[in-house]
Amino acid sequence: MPKNDNMLAILWLLNSGAKMTAKQISEKLEINIRTVYRYIDALCASGVPIISESGHNGGYSLLNQFIRAPLLFDMEEKKALLHAAVFAKEAGYPLSEALGSATAKLKMYSNQTQESILNRHLEGFEVISQRRSSSIQPVLVGLEQAIDIEFTVEIDYRSNRDEQPKKRMIDPYGLVYWNNRWYVVAFCHLRNEIRSFRAERILEIKHTISKFKRPEAFSPRGFFMKNLLPDSDGKDGIISLKIEGRPDALDDLCQHWFLGHYLKERTLNRAIFWLEEEFIHNYVPNFLLPYGKSIQVIEPQSLKEKLIATASELMEYYKRQ
Repeated sequence: MPKNDNMLAILWLLNSGAKMTAKQISEKLEINIRTVYRYIDALCASGVPIISESGHNGGYSLLNQFIRAPLLFDMEEKKALLHAAVFAKEAGYPLSEALGSATAKLKMYSNQTQESILNRHLEGFEVISQRRSSSIQPVLVGLEQAIDIEFTVEIDYRSNRDEQPKKRMIDPYGLVYWNNRWYVVAFCHLRNEIRSFRAERILEIKHTISKFKRPEAFSPRGFFMKNLLPDSDGKDGIISLKIEGRPDALDDLCQHWFLGHYLKERTLNRAIFWLEEEFIHNYVPNFLLPYGKSIQVIEPQSLKEKLIATASELMEYYKRQ
């Protein structure tokens, strides 16, 4: 590391409150012990109150934890950042290499006891996410860069209706991670409107020299959720969906990516949703069938009939196989 980085690293180590010898610092930072002495002298000359104690239990320490800058995190903050990094890495975060470097620095600028504690917490903390192709990583990196510098990109995109990819020019406004998948919310030049594209369906991405300006106060998350889950407030045809059942099954339903958006009331053994009658008949039966006898539809009666019809169709289908 450059001289300034090494001097800052020494400050990080001493700011932990532990007393460290020159030998321990040199081993931690992988630099010559004479270089450590020069850096300590330079820090003292600049006004940093480093205390030097000689003898068997001697070493260097900072007077009353001299540095209190926001970049110097306490143990709980370090644990939180490292745990958050586990989530991000498992989700396929586009800047995973830089993230790995940052978390390595967090552990490097900790004393031996702190590093042991951090490693122990990481060993007991796991995140399991859906496996994805490694080919998506360059796409995410390219999109993130284009979003940052506001450059139009050309993509080869294959939708679920097309066998062959088609070229699109898009202005990427933001990345959204939802339900184990990455999406880019972007203005599509072909359709002349804002759309969302699944990142895994982008086969190739190329930066152009064209620039764009993202609309002020635009929220990629807000746009994505509004298009995914249309708002039923103020619409006609809103009816009540009342379901009773085991608390664990109802918990799962209330957190469902679709039904959870329309939850209006919840007790231990009952959940009430308000949504359009069309949604109830077209979508809800397929959501409820996997729960079997753990839940019971109380109302509307029309949904009960739809569930019977759907189950009967499935039974007849498999009888014919």
